[in-house]
Amino acid sequence: MKQFYISLSKDDEINNQIKAMEEEMLRQIELSYRVIKESNENAPPFAIVVDGKALEICLRCDVKNQFLQLAVKCDAVICCRVSPKQKALITQLIKEYTGKTTLAIGDGANDVGMIQEADIGVGISGMEGMQAVMASDFFLPQFRFLERLLIVHGHWCYKRISKMILYFVYKNIVFCLTLFYYQLYSSFSGEVTYDDWYMVLFNVILTSLPVISLGVLEQDVSSEVSLQFPALYQQGQRNINFSWGRVVGWILNGILASLTIFLANIYILFPAAFREDGYVADITHLGGITYTCIIWTVNCQIAVIINHFTWIQHLFIWGSIFLIVYGALPPTYAAGGFQLFLEAIGPAPMYWIVTIIVLVVSLLPFLVHIVIQRLLYPMDDHVLQEMIYCCKEDIDDKQMWQREQCKSRKTTQIGFSARVDARIRHYKRTHPPKEKNKYMDR
Repeated sequence: MKQFYISLSKDDEINNQIKAMEEEMLRQIELSYRVIKESNENAPPFAIVVDGKALEICLRCDVKNQFLQLAVKCDAVICCRVSPKQKALITQLIKEYTGKTTLAIGDGANDVGMIQEADIGVGISGMEGMQAVMASDFFLPQFRFLERLLIVHGHWCYKRISKMILYFVYKNIVFCLTLFYYQLYSSFSGEVTYDDWYMVLFNVILTSLPVISLGVLEQDVSSEVSLQFPALYQQGQRNINFSWGRVVGWILNGILASLTIFLANIYILFPAAFREDGYVADITHLGGITYTCIIWTVNCQIAVIINHFTWIQHLFIWGSIFLIVYGALPPTYAAGGFQLFLEAIGPAPMYWIVTIIVLVVSLLPFLVHIVIQRLLYPMDDHVLQEMIYCCKEDIDDKQMWQREQCKSRKTTQIGFSARVDARIRHYKRTHPPKEKNKYMDR
């Protein structure tokens, strides 16, 4: 590793001339930046070492942009003998200059400002007290647990939050657009398709518990697999699961599902009799059946995107019996929904036929997308899931498993392990293996 030392001379510190110190810092920064710019791809990694006095000059307005431009080009920046205010200021400037998510780790009271300024703060309990722990977002007893926090829980949280937000957008688009379609169909008469309690309890009870289970319990792979394949963590760094393409795709999926639900109910129920005895579907029947189709569609959609099932997910997803409970209430509370499911729509075969047809057609675009993606453009977690659940002989044989594991690991360029690897490579170059004398075997 090639290191650049940015520091002030003793004469500049004694004279304390700000202008001269800024010019000296600019000269050192430009020289270091020129070396990095002229280096090739096979060049060793670069690092900057800055002391507290030089850092104070580098963070001034006249030198700040050049210093940050050099810092982001290096693999490591080491700041020694800095004040707590400088730690917080460095974190703020890096966050504003790069626009990236920052993480700060500290174990003492002098790290509180840095931890609070970063997007994610991690406190380590040690000999310096609990101030850093109290100001942090996550608490670790030892520094070595940072690997599990990032590789395992960081990957899980990114997948959970991404899926939860996208699904939340999807299910509300499906529900709200059916109301808008009915207003278009009825020439904006003001008639509401669903009962008032249907709309109130849609996000409160019926579809909230599955979302909570998705955001808390979802796991694409186990913790052991996440530690063995750290490349999965790069999905969050590259923002694969929450890109604008994913957002637009889920919006289009919600629009297609809402169109399917509304048009199927309108054009299947209205032309013919709803019951064998000649009854036709009125606004109450239409609202109840359409609402049932929405609940089944959004709950089956979340069942499709969940990878890790427990009894809690099954209870939350398949436990929606709202129409039966609501219809069993007295007419004072149930109003138009009184005995709607048990006496009106439940005994009608058309109700079950419409529900099944709408469910299959609404989920078909997403299922086709999943099949094409897993067959032609699989991601890292898709490959691992296929190896774990479908091709267990590859894991038992360990050849393909170890090959994929080697691909997911990248040799570090900084730190103690990098220095050890560099010394091993240097020793192998300077001490080539001796050729075996063929006459020794005779």
